[in-house]
Amino acid sequence: MKISHFFLLAFFAVLIINCSKKAESTVSYNKGEMTILTDESFKSVTEALAEGYMISYPDTKIKVVTKKEDLGFLDLLNYKARIAVMSKVLSPEEVKAYEDKVDMKMVPAKFAADAVVFFVPKNSEKESITMEEITSGLQSDDKNFVFDGTNSSNLNFVAQKLNKLPKDLKFSIIPGSVNVIEELSKYPNKVGVIGLNTISRPYDKEAEKLRGMIKILPVVSGGQSYSPDFSGLREMKYPFTRVLYFLTNEGGFSIANGFIRYSCTHLGQKIVQKEGLQPYNIYPREVQIR
Repeated sequence: MKISHFFLLAFFAVLIINCSKKAESTVSYNKGEMTILTDESFKSVTEALAEGYMISYPDTKIKVVTKKEDLGFLDLLNYKARIAVMSKVLSPEEVKAYEDKVDMKMVPAKFAADAVVFFVPKNSEKESITMEEITSGLQSDDKNFVFDGTNSSNLNFVAQKLNKLPKDLKFSIIPGSVNVIEELSKYPNKVGVIGLNTISRPYDKEAEKLRGMIKILPVVSGGQSYSPDFSGLREMKYPFTRVLYFLTNEGGFSIANGFIRYSCTHLGQKIVQKEGLQPYNIYPREVQIR
């Protein structure tokens, strides 16, 4: 009886060890599934990087889900996804919430320089916009600036640039960046505000069509005019240049951190470049965004 009991215990011990090894073997950077949360403004580059990763590692499956930046950050803290794409500088309270909930130091994985752009319909006579116009316009009851929604990355970033809270700005909303482009011509004297990645893909027919409908306005600051082109982003002189980065709640080196590493290496950075954005890691930058 004692011998049978001994073999039974030994059998369960081996079974547990084998199951543990099997579980460990399924946790890897080159196999498994995960969800990435991204604001609509960064969807294109995020999808392109996800597709590249899945081609390199066919046993992985990555789902890209669009969610407003603030809400995506909250979902990351609550482990509803392994990665969120961010652009805004987190407040001390948000950093503390991340480090408390995730139990890791916040280390943003920067992978691209994007921009918030201001535009008017193609037939508009307006050729540029000044920082003063932007500042005063976002305090005016006329609400002449049209954003893609509240809690969006574009609104968050512009508010931070002006040292304001989003709730302190006055603006109009047309939900969705593409809708802002397609419907702005119905509203004379309005200025649209979108993320560059919405229209930056140089060889994409849809992006080309959208670019053909609008005129991107250079921003005049300190007497100098700056455009959101490769030069303006690479040197980070365009006033509304922003750095895209990943945040993850994954502690080990599994699919999330594997994806981050891929996105920040040369191959991932070439994908960023093909998206019409400025790669963060393969070109020297004269100015660092803080």
